[in-house]
Amino acid sequence: MAKEKKAQVKVKVGIESLWRTMTKDLALVVPKIAPTVVESMEVIEGDGGLGSLFLLHLCIGASKKLQKEKIVELDESTYRFGIQVVEGPALTRGSFSTLTSTFQVSAVGEKESLVDVNVVYQTDRQDQAIIEEMAIQPPLNFILGLEKFLLQLSE
Repeated sequence: MAKEKKAQVKVKVGIESLWRTMTKDLALVVPKIAPTVVESMEVIEGDGGLGSLFLLHLCIGASKKLQKEKIVELDESTYRFGIQVVEGPALTRGSFSTLTSTFQVSAVGEKESLVDVNVVYQTDRQDQAIIEEMAIQPPLNFILGLEKFLLQLSE
């Protein structure tokens, strides 16, 4: 049975800038905001839009691993973006059979946005609190990393 974990984060970045960076510039930005985790990211199927498949070259500790992620939702009119881990360490470390993160972005002000994060996952593990944290923390780190990156660009 699918479970979900929700969170909300407010960032000091305008909605248009945040949206463009999180969707259009995804493969370029992820290695910059998480250089100790993602060495590189490339589109291996599609044009970077809905249905596109990405290959992430991870540098976790001393080992190098690969992860595949797919854009499963992309609605520019409502600022809704969803990405699913198809294969790789994010699935195996939590014994997840599915792991999908959806981001709903809304404007709070000219230079402030609210991001509702919803992670839907399936796992047989019973340590619910640990699993919820493993599921929600990477998407939250992604949003906070985007905020930091965009704020540094505007300085």
